[in-house]
Amino acid sequence: MPEPKLGKSKDKRDMHYSIGALIKKDSTYLLIDRAYPPYGFAGIADHIDEGENKFKALIREVKEESNLTVKDYKLLFEEELNWNFCSKGIRVHHWYLFECEISGIPKRNERETKSMNWYTKEQIKKLKIEPVWGYWFKKLKLI
Repeated sequence: MPEPKLGKSKDKRDMHYSIGALIKKDSTYLLIDRAYPPYGFAGIADHIDEGENKFKALIREVKEESNLTVKDYKLLFEEELNWNFCSKGIRVHHWYLFECEISGIPKRNERETKSMNWYTKEQIKKLKIEPVWGYWFKKLKLI
């Protein structure tokens, strides 16, 4: 399994690089319920692997977790979050959050997710959201 791309944060701590995919259809958003920490409902996201760029990571991860194909994307946010932990023990992540246009029929990755579904803003407000996605949803005024 490839290792996440490792860098140094502004305060010189080890840092991973991550991508997130905000996928919208009509007035709903595609969310997964994560099977691994950090738990909670989230958009599709993962680390950028060593030797991989953010665009390839985005396309790979959307395909792996949802079986969807990214047709187009737009960068919404790029930000270093010094409070965002992962299961590999790293507490800082440099994030790229993309809005994605997709094609295909969603099929969840049963190994990495408990569920996958389309949710309205009202439904999202009632879910237990994974911390970094709570941050993004607040910035986007979805919750």
